[in-house]
Amino acid sequence: DGQTLSYITVTAPLKTMWYATNHLAVISAKGGTPNVLTSALDRNVIKPRFTANGKAISFIIEDSAEQNFATIDIATKRIDRAITGESTVLDYSVKGDLVAPLITKPDLPNEIFTLGGGKLSQITFTNKKILDGLQLTNAENIRFKSKDGTEIEGFMYKPLGYNASMKYPTLLVNHGGPVAQFDFSFDFWAQLYAANGYVVLQTNPRGSSGYGQAFSLALFADWGNLDFQDVMACVDYAIDKGIADKDRLGVGGWSYGGILTNYVITQTTRFKGAVSGASEALYRANYGHDHYQMWWEVELGLPWENAAAWEKISPFNKVDKITTPTLWIGGGSDWNVPILNSEQMYQAMKRLGRGKTLVVFTARIHRIGQTTY
Repeated sequence: DGQTLSYITVTAPLKTMWYATNHLAVISAKGGTPNVLTSALDRNVIKPRFTANGKAISFIIEDSAEQNFATIDIATKRIDRAITGESTVLDYSVKGDLVAPLITKPDLPNEIFTLGGGKLSQITFTNKKILDGLQLTNAENIRFKSKDGTEIEGFMYKPLGYNASMKYPTLLVNHGGPVAQFDFSFDFWAQLYAANGYVVLQTNPRGSSGYGQAFSLALFADWGNLDFQDVMACVDYAIDKGIADKDRLGVGGWSYGGILTNYVITQTTRFKGAVSGASEALYRANYGHDHYQMWWEVELGLPWENAAAWEKISPFNKVDKITTPTLWIGGGSDWNVPILNSEQMYQAMKRLGRGKTLVVFTARIHRIGQTTY
């Protein structure tokens, strides 16, 4: 009716920055005091839309490797999760009482469904012809204990034709963010690696979203510590299960996934190869260069006043510990995570006599598929 606005807000102190849980709120279109509807829900919410009668709001909840479709009654704050389970609701449209969600699952790339009368039905089959000609592996949802006893969630993709009597070369793949999560989505790369005989491990370590604000905030000014322990616990889990070959391990990731890869290879020599994509390494070198100035200052302080905090978490300072052959890769026009980081790591490795390869896509930005001129 044009009288009320719904929006996403953060209620936590400024220092929590992107680690904070995003909440759903409403406020009068004329201003006034906001009403935070999801303060009791310690999970990120996105894409709010009023229902047809204006008495409720639909939205998506990010929760433990899922993205659920839900509605909340504005008056009672009661939440009803209409689509849950091993799937990821990416977006949705609403027409009256009919909802058309865009959904992906581990064995299903994005397709449109309808939700009406409590029934969920798939109505597009865009990828059916391709999928009918493919063999896919299952995305096994796994949970394991980290070094300090914290439960960590992740996924394991086993090779096609998996034989329990064999141990397989294994790839630890780290997600970006760091405030993001691996979820029940179709993952082309994991399927491709598994089709070529690899076990693929994906973890949601400390810093990840989907597990509440405290879980994300555990990474604050302490990168490369708890998250390193968490991803290594996943590797040990796969080895202890007799699935991963401890002598044939690889690691890689993009953006924070590349940064976490840097932390891994500077703290362990267990991996036989690594790919560090669009990573950062010497953080003070990024001050005034990347686009995270406010975030850097809130989390680490001013680099000339609190240099120790910046240097403590910079993997560049342990570059001499790296023995893993590493491919450094990034976009030459990436102002998000500037290529100078990969260049510095490569140069240091080369100076140490251990340099491998640096690949720079000169006109590419943070997403390699995008170009800037």
